[in-house]
Amino acid sequence: MVSYVNVLLYGVGGIVVAGMALLVAFQEKLVYVPVLPGLTKSYPITPARLRLLYEDVWLTSSDGVRLHAWFIKLLPDCRDIAHRLEMVRIMIQRLQCNVFMLSYRGYGASDGFPSQHGLIKDAQAALDHLAQRTDIDTSRIVVFGRSLGGAVGSVLAKNNPDKVSALILENTFTSILDMAGVLLPFLKWFIRKSSSKGPGILNFLVRSPWSTIDIIGEIKQPILFLSGLQDEMVPPSHMEMIYAKAAAHNKQCLFVDFPTGMHMDTWLAGGDHYWKTIQDFLEKTVPDKN
Repeated sequence: MVSYVNVLLYGVGGIVVAGMALLVAFQEKLVYVPVLPGLTKSYPITPARLRLLYEDVWLTSSDGVRLHAWFIKLLPDCRDIAHRLEMVRIMIQRLQCNVFMLSYRGYGASDGFPSQHGLIKDAQAALDHLAQRTDIDTSRIVVFGRSLGGAVGSVLAKNNPDKVSALILENTFTSILDMAGVLLPFLKWFIRKSSSKGPGILNFLVRSPWSTIDIIGEIKQPILFLSGLQDEMVPPSHMEMIYAKAAAHNKQCLFVDFPTGMHMDTWLAGGDHYWKTIQDFLEKTVPDKN
């Protein structure tokens, strides 16, 4: 009996050590999932093919990485499109806005490799570009982020209270460390969660912590939280925790959930209620001055 118990313990220990090693070695591929070897750097579809009026924008981040973005302009008679561009088409029509879509380093046609510090620089380069444009109302720039984009957007909003008028977060996680405990449950005992105190072995090894819950209370701009309750990737409780932390410091926070919304289709599952929620939020927080 003793020998069997020892084998079991050694086996579990080996699995945990192996899991920790994999997390440390390949964490960028876990966080920045689309960036995989062999994927094409071209876009399968562009706004032009789908009759959207747009502009190719090339930016250079502060550390010299060349980035690509689309500035998609308001065009009342735009036609149907696919994937995320379909959401953009509806967003333009329903909210009567322009949309700026940035490909982070390592994504799309942008150069470089993703990292937390790098993505923060990329987002800043995009915002700086928008702030100097003369064909938009720079006093009404709203940052919208879903999932990882919400983590990036939160940092951008915190760092630029004078340039970002409002923030919209959809299905965003509290931190990558918390997500590691969700994706790799056997490592949860080695992680200090956002809601707990004390040391955590892995906390010191993660290069891209993206701890949104640690900075959300510092954001002064209005924040809209959109949560899909059927999210199959990020537990909806993460959005609830982020909102609670933000609302304790910011009276301009609004939380709205969508019972059938999943991680990527909350906008579709939410239908008219989804778009009306955003429209009402924008009309209240960043009203048109004309």
